[in-house]
Amino acid sequence: MASVGLLHAAEATAKKPTMQQVLDSSKPADWRPLDPANTLYMELPGGRVVIELATQFAPLHAANIRTLVRQKYFDGLAILRVQDNFVTQWGDPNAEDTAKARPLGDARASLPAEFSRPAQGLAFTRLPDGDVYAPDVGFSDGFPAARDPKSGQAWLAHCYGMVGAGRGNEAESGSGAELYVVIGHAPRQLDRNIATVGRVVRGMDLLAALPRGSGPAGFYEKREQMLPIRSIRLSADVAAAERSDLEILRTDTPTFTALVESRRNRSDDWYLTPAGKIDLCNVPLPVREKKR
Repeated sequence: MASVGLLHAAEATAKKPTMQQVLDSSKPADWRPLDPANTLYMELPGGRVVIELATQFAPLHAANIRTLVRQKYFDGLAILRVQDNFVTQWGDPNAEDTAKARPLGDARASLPAEFSRPAQGLAFTRLPDGDVYAPDVGFSDGFPAARDPKSGQAWLAHCYGMVGAGRGNEAESGSGAELYVVIGHAPRQLDRNIATVGRVVRGMDLLAALPRGSGPAGFYEKREQMLPIRSIRLSADVAAAERSDLEILRTDTPTFTALVESRRNRSDDWYLTPAGKIDLCNVPLPVREKKR
């Protein structure tokens, strides 16, 4: 009888749709377009990186970054650091030299620490499995997030592809003029210690496959090693014909719930033993060209 029960369980698992089947059956309403006013295009020699700003979690940083971008602050700056299994970081190579540092113009040099925000009123799709770093984890408007019902706070999680604003030892020393993206195993110890300002939705290969820096913490030791940034623009400031017309799977729909389940219990032919669980940072968020 036990073997019959196991057979039925295996058959039930096999009948679960795959992630691709979930996506193939999705409806147009399951997808949302990127907001041009909060989408950045970073143009590198190898192509375009598309970044969505997390305005609900770091509104002051997002506003300051928009100011910097519209002043063309990042144009001609560089990738400064690529630390294996950690981050790729960019900004002004002369930031520490007050005589040579690029002026911030109308942007602020420091901002309040937007490490977390009140959880009340925040859309949150909770994942069914536990987490080491937070009581609850899930997704909020497409961003991997965590929350603590006792403190009433919510924050973004440092998953692969998430973008943060560098700072010094002082909590309010960041401005968004120096940014980094996670390129390795999720460094969740950074959660609530730094302002997470967005995530890369396309072009991670251009940032994750760069040569690693040989200096301490992966910094490049020579200027010629640094990859130049051709420009960073807001999508809203780019001609419509030159935009990356992308849409993202919404995280507040039954389709997303089905996608999470398809990853918790893989029914692909290769898998013999479904995990039955999934980590927050292992939930993919599909992005596609907008259908016309």
